[in-house]
Amino acid sequence: MRWLIGWLINAAFLLLIAAVFEGFYLSGFGAAVIASLLLSLVNTIVRPVLVVLTLPITILTLGLFLFVISALTLSITATVMGDAFVIDGFGMALLASILIAIVQSFVIKPIRKR
Repeated sequence: MRWLIGWLINAAFLLLIAAVFEGFYLSGFGAAVIASLLLSLVNTIVRPVLVVLTLPITILTLGLFLFVISALTLSITATVMGDAFVIDGFGMALLASILIAIVQSFVIKPIRKR
Protein backbone atom coordinates (compact mmCIF):
# COMPACT_ATOMS: atom_id res chain seq x y z
CA MET A 1 0.00 0.00 0.00
CA ARG A 2 2.87 2.39 0.78
CA TRP A 3 4.41 1.88 -2.66
CA LEU A 4 1.08 2.87 -4.24
CA ILE A 5 1.05 6.08 -2.23
CA GLY A 6 4.66 6.70 -3.31
CA TRP A 7 3.71 6.22 -6.98
CA LEU A 8 0.78 8.59 -6.66
CA ILE A 9 2.89 11.24 -4.93
CA ASN A 10 5.54 10.84 -7.63
CA ALA A 11 2.85 11.19 -10.33
CA ALA A 12 1.45 14.31 -8.66
CA PHE A 13 4.94 15.78 -8.44
CA LEU A 14 5.55 15.04 -12.13
CA LEU A 15 2.36 16.99 -12.87
CA LEU A 16 3.60 19.83 -10.67
CA ILE A 17 6.89 19.95 -12.57
CA ALA A 18 4.91 19.98 -15.83
CA ALA A 19 2.82 22.90 -14.58
CA VAL A 20 5.82 24.94 -13.45
CA PHE A 21 8.30 24.36 -16.30
CA GLU A 22 7.62 24.86 -20.00
CA GLY A 23 10.02 22.18 -21.22
CA PHE A 24 8.25 19.41 -19.33
CA TYR A 25 4.87 18.22 -20.67
CA LEU A 26 2.43 15.59 -19.41
CA SER A 27 -0.96 15.14 -21.04
CA GLY A 28 -2.84 14.47 -17.78
CA PHE A 29 -2.94 12.63 -14.47
CA GLY A 30 -3.34 9.23 -16.15
CA ALA A 31 -0.18 9.87 -18.17
CA ALA A 32 1.58 10.97 -14.98
CA VAL A 33 0.63 7.72 -13.22
CA ILE A 34 1.82 5.65 -16.18
CA ALA A 35 5.02 7.72 -16.33
CA SER A 36 5.58 7.13 -12.63
CA LEU A 37 5.13 3.37 -13.07
CA LEU A 38 7.41 3.27 -16.11
CA LEU A 39 10.01 5.39 -14.34
CA SER A 40 10.06 2.98 -11.42
CA LEU A 41 10.45 0.04 -13.84
CA VAL A 42 13.28 1.76 -15.71
CA ASN A 43 14.93 2.63 -12.39
CA THR A 44 14.64 -1.00 -11.31
CA ILE A 45 15.95 -2.57 -14.52
CA VAL A 46 18.14 -0.07 -16.41
CA ARG A 47 19.54 2.15 -13.65
CA PRO A 48 21.66 -0.57 -11.91
CA VAL A 49 23.31 -1.43 -15.23
CA LEU A 50 24.09 2.23 -15.89
CA VAL A 51 25.44 2.70 -12.37
CA VAL A 52 27.82 -0.25 -12.75
CA LEU A 53 28.96 0.85 -16.21
CA THR A 54 29.65 4.42 -15.07
CA LEU A 55 31.12 3.60 -11.68
CA PRO A 56 34.55 5.19 -12.33
CA ILE A 57 33.09 8.54 -13.37
CA THR A 58 30.60 8.38 -10.48
CA ILE A 59 33.47 7.93 -8.06
CA LEU A 60 35.44 10.78 -9.67
CA THR A 61 32.46 13.13 -9.38
CA LEU A 62 31.75 12.02 -5.80
CA GLY A 63 28.35 10.64 -6.76
CA LEU A 64 27.07 13.67 -8.67
CA PHE A 65 27.00 11.65 -11.90
CA LEU A 66 24.05 9.74 -10.43
CA PHE A 67 21.91 12.78 -11.27
CA VAL A 68 22.93 12.35 -14.91
CA ILE A 69 21.89 8.70 -14.74
CA SER A 70 18.55 9.74 -13.24
CA ALA A 71 18.09 12.23 -16.07
CA LEU A 72 18.82 9.47 -18.56
CA THR A 73 16.20 7.18 -17.01
CA LEU A 74 13.70 10.04 -17.08
CA SER A 75 14.49 10.65 -20.75
CA ILE A 76 14.07 6.93 -21.50
CA THR A 77 10.67 7.03 -19.83
CA ALA A 78 9.64 10.06 -21.88
CA THR A 79 10.80 8.34 -25.07
CA VAL A 80 8.80 5.21 -24.31
CA MET A 81 5.64 7.20 -23.52
CA GLY A 82 5.74 9.20 -26.74
CA ASP A 83 3.57 12.31 -27.05
CA ALA A 84 1.93 11.88 -23.63
CA PHE A 85 5.21 12.75 -21.86
CA VAL A 86 7.68 15.13 -23.47
CA ILE A 87 10.90 16.59 -22.06
CA ASP A 88 12.60 19.34 -24.07
CA GLY A 89 16.31 18.74 -23.74
CA PHE A 90 18.69 17.06 -21.37
CA GLY A 91 18.98 20.12 -19.12
CA MET A 92 15.27 19.96 -18.33
CA ALA A 93 15.59 16.23 -17.62
CA LEU A 94 18.52 16.93 -15.30
CA LEU A 95 16.63 19.64 -13.42
CA ALA A 96 13.56 17.39 -13.09
CA SER A 97 15.68 14.49 -11.85
CA ILE A 98 17.21 16.70 -9.15
CA LEU A 99 13.77 17.88 -8.06
CA ILE A 100 12.44 14.30 -8.05
CA ALA A 101 15.40 13.19 -5.92
CA ILE A 102 14.62 15.93 -3.39
CA VAL A 103 10.97 14.92 -3.20
CA GLN A 104 11.92 11.25 -2.91
CA SER A 105 14.27 12.03 -0.04
CA PHE A 106 11.99 14.23 2.00
CA VAL A 107 8.48 12.99 1.20
CA ILE A 108 8.30 9.49 -0.25
CA LYS A 109 11.05 7.73 1.71
CA PRO A 110 9.68 8.78 5.15
CA ILE A 111 6.25 7.49 4.11
CA ARG A 112 7.68 4.13 3.01
CA LYS A 113 9.66 3.74 6.26
CA ARG A 114 6.56 3.89 8.48
